[in-house]
Amino acid sequence: MSSVLVADPQVALILIASGCTLCALMILLRLVARRQAGAERALAETVAGFTELDSSPCFTTDLDGAISHQNASARSRFKSETGETLPRVLRDLLANSAALISRLETRAEARGHASEDVVTRKGHMRLVAHRLGEDGFLWRMEDMVEREGSRGAEGLSLPMMTVNKAGAVLFMNDALRRVVGGRVKRIEDVILDVSDAGIAGAQRISGPAGELHCQVVEIAGQAGRREIYLLPLNEAPAAHVSGVAASPDVLDHMPVALLRIKRDGTLSMANRLARELLGHDDLVGMSFAELVEGLGRSVRDWITDAAAGRGPLRPEVARAKLPVKDVFLQISLSRVIEGGEPSLVAVLNDATELKTLEAQFVQSQKMQAIGQLAGGVAHDFNNLLTAISGHCDLLLLRHDQGDPDYGDLVQINQNANRAASLVGQLLAFSRKQNLQPETLDMRETLSDLGHLLNRLVGERVNLSLTHDPDLPSIRADKRQLEQVIMNLVVNARDAMPDGGTITVETQTRVLDEELHRDRASVPPGNYVVVSVSDQGTGIHPDKIGKIFEPFWTTKRPGEGTGLGLSTAYGIVKQTGGYIFVDSILGQGSCFTLYFPAFERPEEAPRLSLDALPSEPTGKGEGVILLVEDEAPVRAFASRALRMRGYTVLEAGNAEEALTLLDDSELEVDVFVTDVIMPGMDGPSWVRKALEMRPDVKVVFVSGYAEDSFDNEQALIPNSVFLPKPFSLTELTATVHDQIH
Repeated sequence: MSSVLVADPQVALILIASGCTLCALMILLRLVARRQAGAERALAETVAGFTELDSSPCFTTDLDGAISHQNASARSRFKSETGETLPRVLRDLLANSAALISRLETRAEARGHASEDVVTRKGHMRLVAHRLGEDGFLWRMEDMVEREGSRGAEGLSLPMMTVNKAGAVLFMNDALRRVVGGRVKRIEDVILDVSDAGIAGAQRISGPAGELHCQVVEIAGQAGRREIYLLPLNEAPAAHVSGVAASPDVLDHMPVALLRIKRDGTLSMANRLARELLGHDDLVGMSFAELVEGLGRSVRDWITDAAAGRGPLRPEVARAKLPVKDVFLQISLSRVIEGGEPSLVAVLNDATELKTLEAQFVQSQKMQAIGQLAGGVAHDFNNLLTAISGHCDLLLLRHDQGDPDYGDLVQINQNANRAASLVGQLLAFSRKQNLQPETLDMRETLSDLGHLLNRLVGERVNLSLTHDPDLPSIRADKRQLEQVIMNLVVNARDAMPDGGTITVETQTRVLDEELHRDRASVPPGNYVVVSVSDQGTGIHPDKIGKIFEPFWTTKRPGEGTGLGLSTAYGIVKQTGGYIFVDSILGQGSCFTLYFPAFERPEEAPRLSLDALPSEPTGKGEGVILLVEDEAPVRAFASRALRMRGYTVLEAGNAEEALTLLDDSELEVDVFVTDVIMPGMDGPSWVRKALEMRPDVKVVFVSGYAEDSFDNEQALIPNSVFLPKPFSLTELTATVHDQIH
């Protein structure tokens, strides 16, 4: 063997190197294992010290469930020893502790932690498991005395239990266990006459000494769970259930609002929670009809029918009359016979939050419907105004200033423009107006607007402008944004009849996390914040939720249209911003606007209609295909274009236009088409026509906003948008620019 090793020294070197490597690797692994074991011991000691004084029982276990440490609370409560398994320690508390712990260990291994709420023999408990290193778990037991289901009922002297949808008993308090002689598994083991119709009312229950009679009150909970309370009956053999009389003190400690209502509607009993909900300390003897309203029928008739057993006893929602704030109650009635006389037991649940959410949902639906209506009305009005102002322009061309009719025509034209402005407000509210966004510096915009604002506020009101020196730009329609600021400043002025100061302030705000306010969520990012505050009368808290509704105003008749704030709201939302209001009655209000900061390079200002030339240069040449379903608009547009020298072909809908284009010898330079028409819409027929005539330019006209079909227009080359109502000059200038 030695001769072989000497003969092949390279193999010997390789073997020696391999052996050394293996030895070094074993030493390294042992050092790593020792360090890891030391780190885990240090972690365990740290956790033990951290949890030692915790009021909740805490355990640390290995992967097999053996307890390695328990804090003082666990030692005091369970008297367990180190080395025992956790399932064994909890076996007297949980029905199937091993399955629960195994389930939580599996979840904790996957996610790092897990928890589960369980019903124990002594109430509700939350068991939480945390992964502790690679070889153990940290367990914490949280008692949930006030949790739904028990509601602190373990110490309640009135018998109660919680059952699930299938009728299994999840929880019984000590009072009920004394009544029935121990813990039971099914509701049928307690109540003898369980039926599909329900168990509320007088019932027989099974006790160690025989049958007992009681009044059952049932309260629906989440996930099909029910809380069932057993009340004593005065005339039944068991006038005392579990030895507890139906004393006012017992009823006042019930975690549910209860009323006893006589056949004539007067109250014979009301516990503490019922008195608090109904807003009166002495309800006995009062008529129930004096306490609630809003059922949609007579409260007195409802009570009479329920006491007589007529009709199903469905829960009803009513409003409490006496409390200062609105309190809505869900009222469930149970009919009982006492001494041969029928009476009612009423269970009251506070449904105020539910009704508030319902009202908010109804309000959002109403606002959406009003917005759709406003947008539709504005579209139709824009068609009418286009025809009115257009034909007025044609008449003005045939009359000079010395003509007796010239002044009347100017008045018609001016009022048509005023009507167009009002339609613009409707479109702003419905967020369907035409915006022309550009990059704006709010400092410059407000400075340019300052002179006009000072004239608006008058001499008795001082206007203060404060700006952030490092304010970023935003992207918005300058004209519409100025309208928002003017609306807010005018409202601030009107709120200060005796004078004061209006402060307009700009600042930069960075949101690191989502801002939730007034049912709106503002995403994280950089924002330019504009605030307009006053020292006026303020807004009443009951009215602050309505201020953005259209046609709602706090001003006297004739002093406001009620569209100012709704218009501001629509413009801000369509711009991609947010608007909020804070107000203190008697101290003033502050409107805060959030606009996303615009970080892109400054772009050239978008050409507005005001910048269009008043008269196209020279006589127009070209063939125009005009497609418009509104005959008055089509008549005006065709006459205006012919007057400028264009050849005009007319079509009342898309189908007629495509039929005209079937003639291959027909040459067309520009399509002028409405967007929304019966049958095929404007973008659809234009795309089809451009397949055979790709070089034709397009002018879309519509009473709706351009962004309502932005995506479709972007797919059509050489197309521009002209909003209605448009004037003769605007139409001819747009067509001229498209051709040239």
